[in-house]
Amino acid sequence: MKDRFANRKYFIMALVLLAAVVLIARLFYIQIVDKTYRVSAANNALRPVTQYPARGLIYDRNGKLIVYNQAAYDLLVIPVQTSAFDTTRFNEVLGITMDDFKSRMKAAVSYSRRAPSVFMKMISSETYAVLQEELYRFPGFYVQARTLRKYTRPVAAHLMGYVGEVDNKLIAKDRYYRSGDYIGVSGIEKSYEEHLRGRKGVNIFLVDVHNNIKGSYAEGRYDTVAIPGTNLWSTIDLTLQEYGERLMQNKTGSIVAIEPSTGEILTLVSSPTYDPSLLVGRVRSENFTALQADTVKPLFDRALMASYPPGSTFKIMNGLIGLQENVIKPTSLFSCSNGYHAGSLTVGCHSHASPLNLPQAVAQSCNAWFCNAFRNILENPASGSIQDSFDKWRAYLVAFGFGNKMGIDLPNELSGNIPTRSYYDRYYGKDRWKALTVISLAIGQGEIGATPLQMANMAAVIANRGSFYIPHVVKKIGDNGTPSPLYTQKYITGISPENFLPVIEGMEGAVNGGPGSTARGARLDSIIICGKTGTAQNPHGKDHSIFVAFAPKDDPKIAIAVYVENAGFGSTFAAPIASLMIEKYLTDDIKRKYLEDHVLNMVIKPSGKEQ
Repeated sequence: MKDRFANRKYFIMALVLLAAVVLIARLFYIQIVDKTYRVSAANNALRPVTQYPARGLIYDRNGKLIVYNQAAYDLLVIPVQTSAFDTTRFNEVLGITMDDFKSRMKAAVSYSRRAPSVFMKMISSETYAVLQEELYRFPGFYVQARTLRKYTRPVAAHLMGYVGEVDNKLIAKDRYYRSGDYIGVSGIEKSYEEHLRGRKGVNIFLVDVHNNIKGSYAEGRYDTVAIPGTNLWSTIDLTLQEYGERLMQNKTGSIVAIEPSTGEILTLVSSPTYDPSLLVGRVRSENFTALQADTVKPLFDRALMASYPPGSTFKIMNGLIGLQENVIKPTSLFSCSNGYHAGSLTVGCHSHASPLNLPQAVAQSCNAWFCNAFRNILENPASGSIQDSFDKWRAYLVAFGFGNKMGIDLPNELSGNIPTRSYYDRYYGKDRWKALTVISLAIGQGEIGATPLQMANMAAVIANRGSFYIPHVVKKIGDNGTPSPLYTQKYITGISPENFLPVIEGMEGAVNGGPGSTARGARLDSIIICGKTGTAQNPHGKDHSIFVAFAPKDDPKIAIAVYVENAGFGSTFAAPIASLMIEKYLTDDIKRKYLEDHVLNMVIKPSGKEQ
């Protein structure tokens, strides 16, 4: 028994000795062989400095630079390394007060006494030059190079977006970001953040007791190189974007233009807008607050977020659906006696020739014709009940991109609204509503809401005779990049190509026809423009002016939608703007200077009053 306990004692002693040897060997490796642990253990002698990569540049479709970078500097502090210094001179160099100094130091200590934090952001090159000369006098402080976004022209603010500082919530969610880092907050900057941001690097420096850098630690073996962000080529035509914003000055609304054959967005204008440089650097927070408080809402992206009644432009859709469902023909004649009349119901219309066929009804925008067509669609016995016919009607609209987000590569897109069968069932009772109950849908009024993006896409579908690509604003990522497969997939709407022909004939007639045509002011001698006017009722003031179009008629290069809020007739305001945009894009010149001057000098207040 005694020998057995003796053997156990020696076994335990051997285990203890083995553990001691392993521990000593590990300590020897950590302290002598592997010096990486010394980096974190020697914060009082080493300074890791993050190397921020330059964000990727953004170009337009023709290679014109839109967004680039300029140098800026952040002043960082490590509170535990600070000691007594001349705060009066320090504040004088930075241009701050003693109260400001104290509040900034308090914030830094609250963050961490040992970890660096930003004391002052985005110091100018002039201030940095003075500070760098005297930095040795201010222990615990050091400067870190950054970059700020810079714009070649003060345009495309909603589209490009802006960059802002990350918050604690985002830091907790994504380990890449640290306090003081910047991230794309809106527009392309947000959607393509992972490509534009690049990858951070780090340099580890030896510093002396005065906080002066004495050289790289371990000859730079533990340094990593910052990798610049990837450049992007947008689909935007910068010249056209700038021209569109000029035309929309002193007006509220939007312009969206698309290349039909690709879905590439040529211009995306939201007005009122703002200079994107206002949201750069130390003034960003102050300017953002001022823009947010502005009653004209310059931060609101009307192209993607405003939902308007499409008005008479929507008659095109009911014509196409009626043809596809075989409830009307291009030659179908309907009479108009200053409107559509059914019992006590009247949908008024302007004075024009009567009766009209489909192309004539499009050209002259006859309400009565499309009320008849819409009623035929919903009362089609081949589709079953009126509610079943309504579901089929709605499915066509969804196939065109209405009622849902289109999937553009920009944040904050809204879906608009195409009412559902269940909506009317809740309002009127299940299956207790008829075609006349929702007759306002025939002329693009009632519960329908569409974004300018969706309306421009509708014009692109018509230009393509029935298909489209998801609208997008980035053409390629990197020098040798290719479009995302998401934006090269063709979507078919379910309307046969031949059914577009009479509608296109009517759109051509609206612009290029004789008396009674609603958009003759948009006519261009050298190019056949096909378009449709709209005047959407606005419960808050004067009607909205709308125009959708594409050109040239054969082999279309541009499809466009223009909304001018509180401006009245589509032919008076939206149509001339669209026509000028088409002329600018297709000819790179404006010959109709009289029309351009008229639009540029046009001031439309939110109340709808023209000046």
